[in-house]
Amino acid sequence: MEKVKQINIGGLSVGLIDVDKILEEVKSFGINVDEILKKELLHIVKQKNYVPESREEEYKRALLREYKKFIGEEVPEEEEGLRIKVLGHGCPNCEQLTQEVIAALTELGVAADFEHVREPARIGEYGVMGTPALIINNKVKSVGRVPLRNQIKQWIEAEVKGE
Repeated sequence: MEKVKQINIGGLSVGLIDVDKILEEVKSFGINVDEILKKELLHIVKQKNYVPESREEEYKRALLREYKKFIGEEVPEEEEGLRIKVLGHGCPNCEQLTQEVIAALTELGVAADFEHVREPARIGEYGVMGTPALIINNKVKSVGRVPLRNQIKQWIEAEVKGE
């Protein structure tokens, strides 16, 4: 069965089919030169996934990063782009927070990698003790309430400016 994994490519979360199988396969080749690894990873990924030609270099960098994590090397996450997560099981407040974030992004004209995380195990990874929770670029901004849209916009603008 094919499994889709989300990886950060150029600041956006992209779903790729069978990444872990591909990483295991490439590991068996014993290649230890980054440029060769990047080419081989991209070549195999393209057999099951669409990769825009204009973004191949971004894919190569992201795949190499994933490979290094896979073999146990410490690799810093790529910090490009704006990443927003709403944590919550789907209660009315969680849904309202999702809608407020989307509205704030729309009003600001800002693009973001946005995800509503509903799985309890994944919510627990963030160490929050309540929902809904708002995470912007891995920073907890709000827990247990739905902040006003203007506050959400201020947080987003501050992250875009790098504050």
